Amino acid sequence: MTQPRWGTRVLAGALLAYALTACSATQQVTAAPPTANAPTASSLTPSPSPSAEPPSPSPTSTPDPSPSAAATSTATVIRRLPDAQWKRILATGTWRTGCPVDRAGLRDVDVPYVGFDGATHRGTLVVNADVSASVAGVFARLYRDRYPVHSIIPVEQFGGDDNASMAADNTSAFNCRRSGQANAPSAASPHANGRAVDLNPYENPWVDPRCACFQPDAYFGSHRVVAATTPAGRAVIVKGGSAWREFTSAGWTWQDNSTADYQHFDTGYPSRPLRRG
Repeated sequence: MTQPRWGTRVLAGALLAYALTACSATQQVTAAPPTANAPTASSLTPSPSPSAEPPSPSPTSTPDPSPSAAATSTATVIRRLPDAQWKRILATGTWRTGCPVDRAGLRDVDVPYVGFDGATHRGTLVVNADVSASVAGVFARLYRDRYPVHSIIPVEQFGGDDNASMAADNTSAFNCRRSGQANAPSAASPHANGRAVDLNPYENPWVDPRCACFQPDAYFGSHRVVAATTPAGRAVIVKGGSAWREFTSAGWTWQDNSTADYQHFDTGYPSRPLRRG
């Protein structure tokens, strides 16, 4: 399966390492699969920006055996975090004493998604238990809509490093960020509370106020109208588009920050449970 050329090595290591962690979990809740037919190969192709390639950070673990044929399942599963995953979260500092939500309040949401190659893949988002059903529903609908996602790998597989995850165009959620990382954690942080999702960050960069520049890459930040007409532009989040529609109709807010942050959805700042109506 073809992936974009940016971040390939780190994605391979992270995805393969996560396979063994995820398989040890006991399924808790299984949602109805999306109603759409399983996707077939499409014309959607990896589409690196015309600007320079982003860096390829070193993987945080060595490769493990690849996932089984279950990777093509269209079921959406919510489960408690397995022991091996929690140990990795602790080892990478993705959670530590003082973070506003702990293991008991977190869930894995295992979802199908349409990759940039047009095929069905599976990924896992770590989120607060109180938004887990909402996240499962949103991603089931994104799969139905055939909205393309590059990868969905928990951020501990990148050592808890948000910059490495973004550089690999990885979609992620919970991260109690360490000092020195963007929006480092506080009780108010949506990511530290597991109530935020960063979706396709390469195609939907944010303006880092520390440099007043787009991260992880500037092209899709400054050429959004043009980019939206290209194959990879289908992953660009715009008001009225598939990703914007599915999240906001479920009560989530897009770009709830003081700077442009096209990848970011959350349930409010300071972080709070999802409010509807």
